[in-house]
Amino acid sequence: MAVRIEKNGAVWTVIHSRPEARNAMDTASARALYEAFLAFDADETASVAVFWGEGGAFCAGFDLKQVSELDETHVEQVLAFPEEGQVPGPMGPSRLDLSKPVIAAIEGPAVAGGMELAAWCDMRVMAETAFMGVFCRRWGVPLIDGGTVRLPRLVGEGRAMDLILSGRKVEAEEALRIGLCEYVVPEGQARTKAEALAQEIARFPQGCMRADRASARGQAGLSEREALRQEWQGGKGMVAADGAAGAARFAGGRGRGGDFEEI
Repeated sequence: MAVRIEKNGAVWTVIHSRPEARNAMDTASARALYEAFLAFDADETASVAVFWGEGGAFCAGFDLKQVSELDETHVEQVLAFPEEGQVPGPMGPSRLDLSKPVIAAIEGPAVAGGMELAAWCDMRVMAETAFMGVFCRRWGVPLIDGGTVRLPRLVGEGRAMDLILSGRKVEAEEALRIGLCEYVVPEGQARTKAEALAQEIARFPQGCMRADRASARGQAGLSEREALRQEWQGGKGMVAADGAAGAARFAGGRGRGGDFEEI
């Protein structure tokens, strides 16, 4: 199996394993990843996912060898975008709108469609030797898994245009500096760090966290007032559901002085 899931309590690590192709995506892997993340989102015991490529590469994009072998009918199937519902993208989960967070653990290349998958995630942990880039610029293959949408939102339009138009390599330290990743760690430690972050996030009251996440992700294109209303609508129920219980724990002596350990 090129895709498998390893579970540690509320944290699921979704693993893509085609190391012989630097985890380049094929149609079978794309479908399997799509289904794995749907299963994660639907499972009430799961809170946070880590997305990791086995064998020292996050994802080298779509497998161009497979693309070269597809006939016109199969190309249309890969590129299809139905108007309604959750649908797989060519890279698998890139068009999913999940209710729970996903953290990318990036070793080696996350390029072309692999960069788009990294941008799809909520957070990115990069090994210091990892890198990104729109490497498909060389071959006339466009970004159709969210790259032109998500990159400007992450790093701003000007920087996104630089990356999209030039296709140049972006090493981990630059990615951290421009907001393309959130953490840089020693080589081989990306998964460990991502899973530690996931366990921390999984400790928190999940309803409140998911409401805040949904508001932050859903505000693009809204006016400030519309975004504030959306925030209020998503969060008002959580005040009673999670907030009252949390306030009671604080009143009982937990979490004083900004402590995040005993909550």
